[in-house]
Amino acid sequence: MSRPKKVMVTGCFDLLHSGHVAFLKEAAKLGDVHVCIGNDANVYQLKGRYPVNPEAERKYMIEALAGIKECRVNRGFGIIDFMEELDEIKPDVFLVNEDGATPAKAEICKQKNIEYQVLQRIPHENLPPRSTTTLRTECLIPFRIDLAGGWLDQPFVSKNYPGPVLTISIEPTIGFNNRSGMSSSTRNKAIELWRTEIPTGDREKLAKILFTYENPPGTKEVAGSQDAIGIVFPGLNKLNYNGNYWPEDIESVYDDQVLDWIESHLYLVTLGPRTSEYSVLDNTNVNKEGAKSLADAANACWKAIRAKDVQEFGKYLTQSFEAQIAMFPNMVSKEIFDQIEAYKDHATGWKLSGAGGGGYLIFVSEKPIENAIRIKIRRRDTN
Repeated sequence: MSRPKKVMVTGCFDLLHSGHVAFLKEAAKLGDVHVCIGNDANVYQLKGRYPVNPEAERKYMIEALAGIKECRVNRGFGIIDFMEELDEIKPDVFLVNEDGATPAKAEICKQKNIEYQVLQRIPHENLPPRSTTTLRTECLIPFRIDLAGGWLDQPFVSKNYPGPVLTISIEPTIGFNNRSGMSSSTRNKAIELWRTEIPTGDREKLAKILFTYENPPGTKEVAGSQDAIGIVFPGLNKLNYNGNYWPEDIESVYDDQVLDWIESHLYLVTLGPRTSEYSVLDNTNVNKEGAKSLADAANACWKAIRAKDVQEFGKYLTQSFEAQIAMFPNMVSKEIFDQIEAYKDHATGWKLSGAGGGGYLIFVSEKPIENAIRIKIRRRDTN
């Protein structure tokens, strides 16, 4: 009689909820489940906060569930904190949720001849989708993605040459990682201000309130205003900067056909959060030529989106990214380039979220990209 397969899963598993249980029940259908949870110090390093429940309590609760063979506390650090446990357990299957899927995990499994499976988040019948993020706040405040032109919201860049930053406001369908270029720091300030929802009112005034709250007098490194605007303004937005912290004007697109089109061609691949030691402002090369290249690519990207031209969208999204790298080479590393190389044949364009150093790779593609995250753009209020 053959032994059951060993199934390994990893994660924080803080504030145990029905989404965790549903995932572990699916894992148990595949074999004996070995759960490996992040240690408290690593959770703090990745998320910027300690878990509500310490590692000993999380381990106890996991082991109390039916169908769990064992639970271990990972000894490593970083997003790949489970290598020692992986080598000890020697699983047949490594199982992740779709928002926990990363190219690095897939590559490790390939090298070690472990079956790699990705599950979609499917709640139990009659129960709402759950994540630790929603349990903490039931927060409806969106994240944001800058599609092109990022860095032009900083005066030390746009004073060389004016140009736009293109942003889209993203519904919190998953708990995007902190320090990953999705404007989570600004979003956390919005939560401090408004708790769970952006209030109604003049969008630009609300964005200015958020920008000012995040950057009080004396702030040394001012967060760009595209973060606050990208969160507060729904839809697709073109923020036109000319040497100041605030854009000269904001153009917005709320057309469902355009927003649906963006959603159907945009895919996110998880790389993992930036480390606390990461500094994008070292070794910069900001000049008029670089700022103009960034502005020209962002303007062309805007036209491609409005025309719903996926080839041009991908082309100029990539050109915007390349213009960023030319001025801020610390945005990327060999590992990031390797991950781009693994996906580029499936896409018409790519960039990193935010200021780089990790986070998410954003791809434009005509066809679905396996195990990538799909996004939902915040629509304009209809009230």
